[in-house]
Amino acid sequence: MAFVRALFLIIDTAILAAIPGVSLFADASGVGIFDTMTWAAVLFAPFTLMNIFPGIYRCRFLRTSVLVGGADLLTSVLVGFYAEAGVEIYRVVNGLFRTESDAPYIILVLVTCFVYLWNGIIRILVTSTMAGLVIKALAACFCMVPVVNIPFIVILIVQANREFLYEKRHELREREYAEKKVCVTKYPILFVHGVFFRDSNVLNYWGRVPGALERCGAVIRYGNQQSALSVKDSAAELAKRIEEVVAELGCEKVNVIAHSKGGLDTRYAITHLGSDKYIASLTTVNTPHRGCIFVENIYNKFSEEARQRMAKMYNAAARRVGDTEPDFLSAVADLRESACTKFNEETPDSPDVYYQSVGSAAKYASSGRFPLNVSLPFVRKSDGENDGLVAITSMEWGAAFRALRVNGNRGVTHADMIDLNREDIPEFDVRSFYIELVSDLREKGF
Repeated sequence: MAFVRALFLIIDTAILAAIPGVSLFADASGVGIFDTMTWAAVLFAPFTLMNIFPGIYRCRFLRTSVLVGGADLLTSVLVGFYAEAGVEIYRVVNGLFRTESDAPYIILVLVTCFVYLWNGIIRILVTSTMAGLVIKALAACFCMVPVVNIPFIVILIVQANREFLYEKRHELREREYAEKKVCVTKYPILFVHGVFFRDSNVLNYWGRVPGALERCGAVIRYGNQQSALSVKDSAAELAKRIEEVVAELGCEKVNVIAHSKGGLDTRYAITHLGSDKYIASLTTVNTPHRGCIFVENIYNKFSEEARQRMAKMYNAAARRVGDTEPDFLSAVADLRESACTKFNEETPDSPDVYYQSVGSAAKYASSGRFPLNVSLPFVRKSDGENDGLVAITSMEWGAAFRALRVNGNRGVTHADMIDLNREDIPEFDVRSFYIELVSDLREKGF
């Protein structure tokens, strides 16, 4: 694999250098301008092909192939352009440079490098999740400035290659998991989303996670409850959905993996709506079991009139995406610390269900993406260590709790835990995490 990629990179760079480099051949051999341009035309076909297919990468996902192709194109630009610059300096020093006849070659140099450069940069800007927004913006701004662009191009190349290697390592791990069918559980998996989102075929709330689990043998279904309802009303929809899944698959029970408010919805369904008959295990992910002080403070600061205005705007938008009876205020109110304290008193665990929980924490305001990077310091002030929304002390529930505190400066946010942004985090492979989580349920007999 590494050899094939290196070979394509050499060919790629050679083509880049060869098209403008025909000028040196013309000077040395006395070939006329027309013949030299003919040679350039001959090289145009492989030049175009290499722009479309910079290499053969054998990646599972097209995004990864496009990304690493961008890195190879930028590498070719650095090598080819500055090698050609050396050739032109040599020609000037030795009196071989002719202003009038060299104009076509100069145009060839600029056009060739421009195409390779922007092809490579656009590929990385669109597909990279590791290269930060600042680096992307600076690279786009300074990419056409010779010498100044070198550090930015090098950073993009390094980041894209790191991301490529990250994906390849995951593919190798996942292949091993898939061969062993480690996610073939006794009961199917039911994913339950949190507040302000809906399950959708267009944009999966759980990102790349369900696909990875299914390749390892898991059977996946979704809660499909509305985006914003009270815990009680969401639980009613969820209880009905669970019965539908059990009937559809002919299974006795399901294993529920619930994120954020979805964990509270499921607990209510288990305790109050009889869903304990159909749920073997409940794994809550970053669920505010003890509520959010930050949400309580914000809720209390707004007047009733202001709350109603916000609710009206959200409910109107939610109806457009499929909610029939959205209730923004009830959904928010049920996440307050005071509401969850009362909820816990009235909602004891069922002895027939295995409860466990996982949670994570972000480290700095720069962790993750908007708006969690903005809310993180405010939540920390009121709630302490958190994932951008929920305090880690509020996430613990059940017989086991795993708190994710990873190495590095980034941490893992509320959205990272469900792969919402499809972002590769160097210290946290979300797909492998869920594969291991479901594999553990299998080992526990669920």
